[in-house]
Amino acid sequence: MQPDVSQVKEVTFEIKKVFDDKRIDRYLAARLSDYSRTFIQKLIKEGAVLVNGRTIKSSYDIQKGDCISVHVPVLEESRIVPENIPLHIVYEDDYLMLINKPYDMVVHPAGGHPSGTLVNAVAFHCQNLSQVNGPLKAGIVHRLDRDTSGIMLVIKSDAVHSQIAMQFEKRHIKKEYVAVVEGEVRFDSDEIYLPIGRHKSDRQKMAVRRDIGKEAVSVYEVIERFRGYTLVRIMPKTGRTHQIRVHMRSIGHPVVADFMYSNHEACYLSDLLEKEKETCEVPIIERQALHAHRIEFFHPIQNKKMEFQADLPEDISCLVKTLREIRPYKNGSN
Repeated sequence: MQPDVSQVKEVTFEIKKVFDDKRIDRYLAARLSDYSRTFIQKLIKEGAVLVNGRTIKSSYDIQKGDCISVHVPVLEESRIVPENIPLHIVYEDDYLMLINKPYDMVVHPAGGHPSGTLVNAVAFHCQNLSQVNGPLKAGIVHRLDRDTSGIMLVIKSDAVHSQIAMQFEKRHIKKEYVAVVEGEVRFDSDEIYLPIGRHKSDRQKMAVRRDIGKEAVSVYEVIERFRGYTLVRIMPKTGRTHQIRVHMRSIGHPVVADFMYSNHEACYLSDLLEKEKETCEVPIIERQALHAHRIEFFHPIQNKKMEFQADLPEDISCLVKTLREIRPYKNGSN
């Protein structure tokens, strides 16, 4: 369905770093993800995209210092319906808020998930949300996978959104995740530097792709060891889709109960005891044991560094407690 061009809004971007061979149509398609690259090219051809006040072609390579102005249509079919869904708000002011997102919650409406999302919940709570990424992603400057819990930034102001987005782009924002992974990780800490791209045969999955993959870097540190499992802290330096899950799998230690990247959809007590599963046994955890624990960023209005964290949820805490009790680690043990 083509967007209704009867209503438009202006979105601006200021290019503050040097890009290597970055065509403007590719850049805008990545930043305005509700619109296809073909539609962006159409806007450029119609003069709806200006760089430093002048029209350009789709092949134009953006330069440091460029000011890009785009008049994009408002997607009428994408209006968000506010829903009274409880939110765990960690912090809130007039410009942004920090949410402790539960697992099993999609961040924004998409195919198969038109409602019940974090955006629907936040729209009920807030009168104003940033619209930089379009109505479907109102307030969203970064995201977490559906079954990943933890701390998330939500932005209320377009101006603040642009400044926070630039902090993400320049890798100034620090994020820390906690995960329980399968196996005993060899090193106490290490850096994983492996490019990530779409899986060759399964379009729902990502994979290490040395041919077409984009740069992806994750640093991990061991928090605690167990027999056959490890509790780790992971600091992603880039923000690729499924990055932590793909990287941990790539080194032979997938996140526990990751239905997409491990061989198990849940973790049961019988698994940890290495016994046959009992009839009607309830799992300890039935989603990936991955939690966005901490985030650090610079508040552009308050002009100071801010740091927030979300405690481990009950299911991951229960898994860790159970591992301590029945699979304690001893040096030299298998």
